[in-house]
Amino acid sequence: MNTPAATGAMTGLRVIDLTRVLGGPYCTQILADHGADVIKVEPPAGDEVRDWGPPFHDEDAAYFVGINRNKRSIGLDLASEGGRAVLMKMLETADVLIENFKPGTLDKWGIGNDVLRAKFPRLVHCRISGFGADGPRGGNPGYDAIIQAMTGMIAATGSPESGPMRIGVPLVDITTGLYATIGILMALSERQRSGLGQFIETTLYETGLAIMHPHTANYFMHGKPPSLTGNEHPNLVPYAIFPTKTDNIFIGVGNDGTFRKLAKEIGKPELGTDPRFARNKDRIANRDALRAELAAVFSQHEAEPLCNRLLAAGLPAGPVQKIDQALTNPHTIHRGDVIEKDWYKGVASPIRLERTKPNLRRTPPKFSQHAAEVLGEFGYSKDEINGLVEKGVVCGPQRKR
Repeated sequence: MNTPAATGAMTGLRVIDLTRVLGGPYCTQILADHGADVIKVEPPAGDEVRDWGPPFHDEDAAYFVGINRNKRSIGLDLASEGGRAVLMKMLETADVLIENFKPGTLDKWGIGNDVLRAKFPRLVHCRISGFGADGPRGGNPGYDAIIQAMTGMIAATGSPESGPMRIGVPLVDITTGLYATIGILMALSERQRSGLGQFIETTLYETGLAIMHPHTANYFMHGKPPSLTGNEHPNLVPYAIFPTKTDNIFIGVGNDGTFRKLAKEIGKPELGTDPRFARNKDRIANRDALRAELAAVFSQHEAEPLCNRLLAAGLPAGPVQKIDQALTNPHTIHRGDVIEKDWYKGVASPIRLERTKPNLRRTPPKFSQHAAEVLGEFGYSKDEINGLVEKGVVCGPQRKR
């Protein structure tokens, strides 16, 4: 295999990645970071997020760059019979196929899951879709913000003043990628016992519902939808942003003992035994009064020293930082959370294994950068590769706009 040395936990795993945009590429970057050989198969126009900028690096948007490191790219026209033949050749030695086509697309091309299962019984086939193939919305396209809206997420986010708001990161897409990764690892684990692969379906819609905790649990218990509480928690008080002399801080208290400890640490031990605040249910009932008490204390302190002192005492507190502050924070630097290679800079994998560490082997690929290299590994001669390029089956380095 013509790749830089890989020593991660997924070394030896070959993944054929037909996904675009975010959920699928996020999943395959996790596997690639940990040693998997991920071959990113792009349509002739390329993964559309290459154009989701500025900012750009050599015409590739930061949006693409941030989720496609450690992969190799080949542009392949799967709508053509020749393109599908190349894909089937690649699947002969693949462990995992992941795709996010509209349900039914592979069946229309004659390479649906039944065909793949018969031809490649050990293959783990993962599909990411918006709503799945069946049901009233089966086959409908899925988009992060739309799923946030449809699963109650937007209705539960925001304050009475702001009204419902979209969460500021594509949480549904990213979490769907995480669930897809977990599903793939489960299927690979089961394959060790059965010798067989299986089909995995992960949808944005089910992901959106699954991550709506504790709102779904609360609803099942009392039958009431969540109200807009801004930065505050529906089940815990205090759990909110407070201003200080310098910056805002966030305080989150999970139990009564922690609240009494917080009260003592900030020089107001009487708050811990005040009948209005002694128990969490009391603090919820009197959250406005408690907020005023705490705000008066915190306004006398500077954010960073106060949070450092509270954290050192085991109390949940942190300064509200902008992204530049977070990425240059001494703890971020100490932990090696920012990784670099050549022109590329990104956030390291948060999965830290003792022996099989993640590593940065490749910068995000240019479109179809590795077509000849990849096809050569699958037995295609130079003349055959040139012929596939001439026919438009395999793409050269220029995308079709």
